[in-house]
Amino acid sequence: MMRRTRAVCKEVKYTEEDTDMSFSQSMSSEEELDEWRPPEPKVPRKTTKDPVPGEKKPAAKGTAKPKGPRAQRKTSTERKPCAPTTTKASLSTVGPGRKRKNEDLAVEAEKRGGGDGGGQSDRPDADTEGQQPSVMLKMERQSFTVADTPLPGGWVDEVASGSGLAVKKEEKEDFAFDESYVKRQKTCGAPTGQPSALSSPAARALRNELNMNWDLIELVSTLTCVERWVCVNIVKLLHEENTVPFMVRYRKDMINHMDADAVRDVQLVYDEICHLSKKTQSVIQTLRKDGLLNAELENNLRNCRSLDELDHMYSPYKKGSKLSKARRARDLGLEEAAVVLLNRPHELDLRAWVKPGSEGLSSVEEVTTGVEHILADMIAKDPETLAYIRTLCENSFVTIQSVVSKSALKEQGGESQPSHSKAGPRAQQNKTKDIDKFRLYFDFSSNVQRIQPHQTLAINRGENLKILTVKVNIPDRVKSDFTRWCINCRWKPKTFGSPSDAKIIGDAVDDAYKRLILPLLARSYRTKLTATAEKESIDMFVRNLRQRLLVCPVRGCVIMGVDPGFKHGCKIAILSPTSQILHTDVVYLHRPGQRTEADKLRHLMHKHRCNKVVIGNGTACRETESFFADLITQGIFQPLDVSYCITNEAGASIYSVSPEAVKEMPEMDPNLRSAVSIGRRVQDPLAELVKIDPKHIGIGTYQHDVSSGSLKAALDSVVQECVSFVGVDINICSETLMRHVSGLNAGRARSIADWREQNGPFFNREQLRLVKGMGPKSFQQCAGFIRINPHNLHRSAVSCDSSAAPEKPVVKKSKGKAGVNTPTTPNPLDQTCIHPESYHVAQKFLSLVGGSAGQIGSEGLRRCVETQVQASSLNQLARTLDTSPETLQLIIDGLTQPPSFDIRQGFEQADFKRGVVSMQDLQVGAVLTGRVDNTTLFGAFVDIGVGRSGLIHKSNISADKLPPRQQRRSLALGPGERVEVRVLNVDPQRGRIGLDLLRVLQ
Repeated sequence: MMRRTRAVCKEVKYTEEDTDMSFSQSMSSEEELDEWRPPEPKVPRKTTKDPVPGEKKPAAKGTAKPKGPRAQRKTSTERKPCAPTTTKASLSTVGPGRKRKNEDLAVEAEKRGGGDGGGQSDRPDADTEGQQPSVMLKMERQSFTVADTPLPGGWVDEVASGSGLAVKKEEKEDFAFDESYVKRQKTCGAPTGQPSALSSPAARALRNELNMNWDLIELVSTLTCVERWVCVNIVKLLHEENTVPFMVRYRKDMINHMDADAVRDVQLVYDEICHLSKKTQSVIQTLRKDGLLNAELENNLRNCRSLDELDHMYSPYKKGSKLSKARRARDLGLEEAAVVLLNRPHELDLRAWVKPGSEGLSSVEEVTTGVEHILADMIAKDPETLAYIRTLCENSFVTIQSVVSKSALKEQGGESQPSHSKAGPRAQQNKTKDIDKFRLYFDFSSNVQRIQPHQTLAINRGENLKILTVKVNIPDRVKSDFTRWCINCRWKPKTFGSPSDAKIIGDAVDDAYKRLILPLLARSYRTKLTATAEKESIDMFVRNLRQRLLVCPVRGCVIMGVDPGFKHGCKIAILSPTSQILHTDVVYLHRPGQRTEADKLRHLMHKHRCNKVVIGNGTACRETESFFADLITQGIFQPLDVSYCITNEAGASIYSVSPEAVKEMPEMDPNLRSAVSIGRRVQDPLAELVKIDPKHIGIGTYQHDVSSGSLKAALDSVVQECVSFVGVDINICSETLMRHVSGLNAGRARSIADWREQNGPFFNREQLRLVKGMGPKSFQQCAGFIRINPHNLHRSAVSCDSSAAPEKPVVKKSKGKAGVNTPTTPNPLDQTCIHPESYHVAQKFLSLVGGSAGQIGSEGLRRCVETQVQASSLNQLARTLDTSPETLQLIIDGLTQPPSFDIRQGFEQADFKRGVVSMQDLQVGAVLTGRVDNTTLFGAFVDIGVGRSGLIHKSNISADKLPPRQQRRSLALGPGERVEVRVLNVDPQRGRIGLDLLRVLQ
């Protein structure tokens, strides 16, 4: 490496390669533990016609980019040896591993052993990238199904250690199958948007609030890859307590049309930065109180851009910790000697510091050692030095390696030892089984920039279970280059010194690298890898949950929900088209006397005119499915045309004993409540699934390896997003559903329900202002997502209201509210997505096109609007009406969509069928069609109708097999998409099917 003379920089700001904030949390109780991938046929893989740019790069240009939504770094040509340019800041807040209690394994093993719902693993139904569940964002139509089958127990991630991560050119292609989901916001090309900056007082307030040396907006923009002016607006909106759904729908111009996930990422980064700032202030106050703070240390603390850096600076000063070697040397007064050595080495005489009889100063050797420790501490905490070592690591082959631990080997070979309890042999067997699950990582090594997220989580789990030993390997070349640069450039004495002085500096550099910098780098890499992996896992949860919630409802028919079981029978519940419970019962389909039970089912089906059966995918699912399929084949239900589907019952048992279920169905047996929930999951998935904690729905992987708090926050945010964008009719929706509307919470939802019970239905949105706890901000955030459908108003209330003077507002009083003037007449605009703040613009637009509010959704009004838009451009009309194009487009959508419009209509409903195929019917090489019902970090599971989902490993999903619209999508396949697959292998004993993707069916 070319060396230059030392360059003195005024200030060097560095940042780490970013991975994203740490997030964390859950998966359903049945977690996938076994690791396996289907064997691949030895057939040369086809190369894509249009390879991803940058997929294969010469080694001279560095290794691939680290995975993560905000991973970005400068090219090597921009870096200088003595004044290195900086990498992106990292704000990782999690450690390398998460402690996972041993009880979880026992619980999961027990659940696999038997019981209703056993053997069922988490099966994510992931959303596709860029898909926004908002009418305004014109979501792409995707196929989706809830006819789920149980995920084969024991399917877990596995990927060969050599699977690579391609380098990406941001300006061209943003898709690679091996890369993580990247939310890189390219907002500069958006036709509209309002760049703005915080006012001087607001900017000063932010600076004073954080009290750090870096610029908040610049750091947020750097970490999120979002333009600075967009970050400014988002921060302003967050300070004004706006929710993400409100911003995405009604403040598009300010956020430049970003989707909800991207805005949420900015929000999370901003929260993490604020958390870092608060912790920094706390550390500074603690050090000041202890009398340990000086100007240089305070400046270094305020320069920290990650919790790792902050901990590195603060750890030597923590109370209760052993004094560092540098602290002890400084306490002996040797810091002055270290400073003299760097600035005026010719004046240094170490013998003058010797004090016989004093510990640490009794000889020249002890004084020399103390000076070396101080120099090592200075080197290890110097921002310029740390920036340079990170630059060297970026251009080197840094690897993470895992091997089996000695304790695991002892446990694996200790089967001959006598057991100390009755459960000893079984416990030993379970331990051995757990160890075998990590066999792939017994001798595993991968470049830190190429390791897959699921591999990181698996390694962390193995390390926490004491099965694996993990370390980060940094090449020796990094050390030699770093030492040479320090001695000859950064830490070279200002004047000529003696050879002994040079030896002291060389020994200090070597000590700093081995004892301080190397552990810091290892912790930093582990933290960043874990943060990236957790982010990927949570992103998968988020996309899957959104896809599951936005399944198209099955309306207008009577449905029978079936919770299958052997010993305790199959619980059934017949539901009306409006989800009212018509009948509940228990039938024993898997015992002698099946003919009697079949006659009972036929009687109930004819009595209630029920022709749809929904079967839960738990224990006895396949046997129950076969029973109904035989009855349909025999024509038992004729003349009814009966069909059935299988749906995911994850969380149904938990819901059946929850307070919500008890309140809703107080006199009903919990087992029958499960059948009701299963049926309603097809009738209206969103309304039913919001009653269940998202972590129990079975929509993700690695639940126990990520932070529970971060995952819960992310999933709750997605639930709020979906409920808000679909909209709720305030007069008929449940209190549970109302809680998830933007701007509402449990207390406000309870107040709305109480008001509705005491005063009757709401006639317009303005009446929401009368509800206790509904302030101006809450009303602003929720009003646009609440619908008031005139058809659902009570007839007597409508007639009473129409007999009064409709135009004259009346004064109503509600508990806790002062008298407020509110109209009591229905407003047709209240059944649309138009926000009340834009009603005056909507009225002006209706006058302009010659329509009226009573024509909303009619064909005549739609033609009038189209004619007007064609005559004048959208931008011109917006200027005429003194509004933004985004708001006008929202108004046009609200006026032209039918009152019953539902954004979920773009998704397919559950797959109802009449026959059943078994796994034994499959042949290797057979070509089948199926529907994706589960996506994970390592592949996609496809329901091919045989009771077990087959796995398309990620290595079998290539760009040439996808339609053009999906080739730029990070999540190549999404739940609900119909695909054509080839059977690669079948393992009936283990219940595993390996598939190869042929094409996606349009």
